[in-house]
Amino acid sequence: MPIKISGPQPATRNPEPGTSAKSWLLLPASWLYAAVLAVRNWLYDRGWWRSAPGWVPLLGVGNLRVGGTGKTPHVAWLVEELLRQGQRPAILSRGYGRQTRGPRLATAADSAATVGDEPWQYFQEFGGRGVPVAVAENRQLGLDLLRQYHSDLTCVVLDDAFQHRRVRPTLHILLTELARPFYHDYVLPAGRLRETRAGAARADLVIITKCPPDLPAAAQAIAEAEVRRYARPEVPVLFSAYAYGAPEPFTAAARARGLPPPDGPVGLLTGIAQPGPLRVHLQAQGYQLAAEYAFADHHAFTLADLVAVRAGGPQGQVIFTTEKDAARLQAPALAPALAGLSVYTIPVRVALLEGGAARLAAAVAAATGPAGR
Repeated sequence: MPIKISGPQPATRNPEPGTSAKSWLLLPASWLYAAVLAVRNWLYDRGWWRSAPGWVPLLGVGNLRVGGTGKTPHVAWLVEELLRQGQRPAILSRGYGRQTRGPRLATAADSAATVGDEPWQYFQEFGGRGVPVAVAENRQLGLDLLRQYHSDLTCVVLDDAFQHRRVRPTLHILLTELARPFYHDYVLPAGRLRETRAGAARADLVIITKCPPDLPAAAQAIAEAEVRRYARPEVPVLFSAYAYGAPEPFTAAARARGLPPPDGPVGLLTGIAQPGPLRVHLQAQGYQLAAEYAFADHHAFTLADLVAVRAGGPQGQVIFTTEKDAARLQAPALAPALAGLSVYTIPVRVALLEGGAARLAAAVAAATGPAGR
C-alpha cells in the first residue's frame, strides 16, 4: 500500500464542490462572498477603480479556481514562444509562499524561500537566458521595478494575476482544468472559485488544461460550449495536455546512479495541488509506486519530512518529484537529509492540441507587436 505522510491532504483527495451536504450548507456564505467580489469587479468595469495598462504589453495567465490548473508550464510555454518571436520578456509573479514582502527581483542569491517556489523555478529555467523574474503582491509596483532595472523589455508575463485588477493585461489568458472546470464549480467556501463564473468574460483566450492528448472532437465541442456560456463569443477556446520528459537527476546519488529502469518500485514526493496526473504518467511508464509522500500545495519541506521519506521506503529507494517541488528541496537546511537519496525530477511541459500552438502563438504576436521595437 502507498505510504502517506500525515498532514494536509492534497487537493486531488478533496471531494469536489457540490458533492456533499456541507457544500450546500456553505452556499449562503458563497453568495455573500460572490456579492462582495461582484461589487469590486463592477467598480473596475465602470472605471470607478482604475485598472492601469502596462508600460509594455502584458500577457496575463490565471484562473478562476484555487489550486493547480497548470499555470507554471503554460507561463513557461509563453516565455519560450516570446523568445522564439524575438521578444525580450520578463515574468512577474506574486511570489506565493515566500518569506519576504514587497517588490523583489530574483537573483542567483535568492531561493524558493525568498521569491517563492514557482518564481524560483522560472529564474532557474530562464534567468540564464536573460529573462528577468520579479515578485510583488502589488503587480503595479512590480512593473515599476522591472521598468527601473530592465527598461529594454518588450513585454511582461503576469503569473496568476487574473483577479489582480490594478493592472490591465493586453492579453488575458484564462486556464481551466478539464476535470474540474470553472463552469461546474462554485465560489468559495462552497466551491473552489475565487470569483463567479461571470469572471470568464474578461478572458481574451481560454485554455482547457490537463486534457488527454487524444481528447475526442466531440468532447472538445461539449467543453467549448460550456465555456461559451460565460466567455465572449469571439474568444478562442484551446485545449492543452501535459507532456512529461524523462527523469532528470536532482541529487548527487541520482547522478551517480543514472536513470532508473522503468520496472522497479519507486516513491513519489509532491507538494503540489494535484499530483494525480504525474502519478498516472509514472504508472503508464511501468513504474511501481511503492510509496507516495503527498503534501499540500507549496508545502515547505522540513528535515522531519525527509527523514520520514527515508524511513518509509527500502534502502537506496528511487524518489520522483516535480520541478516545482525541487525548487523548495534546494533549501540548504535539507541537504543532510537528501544526502544519499536518489531523487529525480520529472519535467512537465505543455502540448497544445490540434493547431492550438499556432493559434496561441498568433495571439501572442498580435498582443506584443513587432519584436525589437
